[in-house]
Amino acid sequence: MNVTVRYFAIMREHLGKSDEALYVPDGTTAGEIFSLAIRDAPRLAGLERAVMVMVNEEYVDPDHPLREGDEVALIPPVSGGDQHPQLFTVTEHVLDPRSVESLVAGPDSGAIVTFTGTVRDNARGLSVTALDYEAYPSAAEKMLARVGTEVADQWPEVRIAISHRIGHLVPGEASVIIACASPHRENAYDASSFAIARIKEIVPIWKKEWYEDGSSWIGSELDYQIETGRIDTPSGI
Repeated sequence: MNVTVRYFAIMREHLGKSDEALYVPDGTTAGEIFSLAIRDAPRLAGLERAVMVMVNEEYVDPDHPLREGDEVALIPPVSGGDQHPQLFTVTEHVLDPRSVESLVAGPDSGAIVTFTGTVRDNARGLSVTALDYEAYPSAAEKMLARVGTEVADQWPEVRIAISHRIGHLVPGEASVIIACASPHRENAYDASSFAIARIKEIVPIWKKEWYEDGSSWIGSELDYQIETGRIDTPSGI
C-alpha cells in the first residue's frame, strides 16, 4: 500500500525533504514508519523515542495500523469539539491582540485575560537575532482546537481563542496570543496558563533560534544530540 510521510523542523532539515511517498507492506504500523523514513539518515535513529506520530492529522499509538492513502507525520518534540475554526488559527500574518480578544468578548464576561508571547532577544545566555517558526498548519489548528476543548472541559464558562504566528520573527514581535473571557477573572487566568502549557506539549509548531554565529532548533537541543550521537527523550514529552 502507498502512504505519504511528512517531515518537519529538524527532521526535514536533516533528511533534505518535507515529504515523500512510501510503499509499505499491508499491516505496517505507524510506529514502523520511522525506521523506514531514516534509512538514508541513520544518525537520526536516536530520535525515535522522542518523535510522536500523527496519521491523518491525529496523534496515534505506535501500533496503529496504516491504510492505503494515509498521511503520516513524524512529529519531533514541540518547544476540539464543535468550535468555530477562526478561534484557533496558525498564520504568517502579524498578530493583533485586540482582534483575538474580539472573538471571545461578550456582555456576560467580567474579565478578558490576554496572554501575548513575544520574541525576546536573549536565551540561555545567547543573543537571539530572530526566530523561525515552522508548523504542520492544518494539524496545528486541530491541536489548538483540542486545547480549546480541554479548557472548556475544565472551565465551562471560559471562552478561548488562540492565534499562533509562523515564519520569520524578530525580537519584540508577537508569536502567540491567547484570549480567555470569563465571568470571573480567576478562571480566565487559570485557563490561559493551562493553554500555553498544553500548546508547548501537543501542538506541532517548532522554533529555530538564530544567533550571530549560528542557530539551533529549540526543544531538546537536538542538533547537538544528533551530532554527538546522544539523544535522550526530552522532559515533558
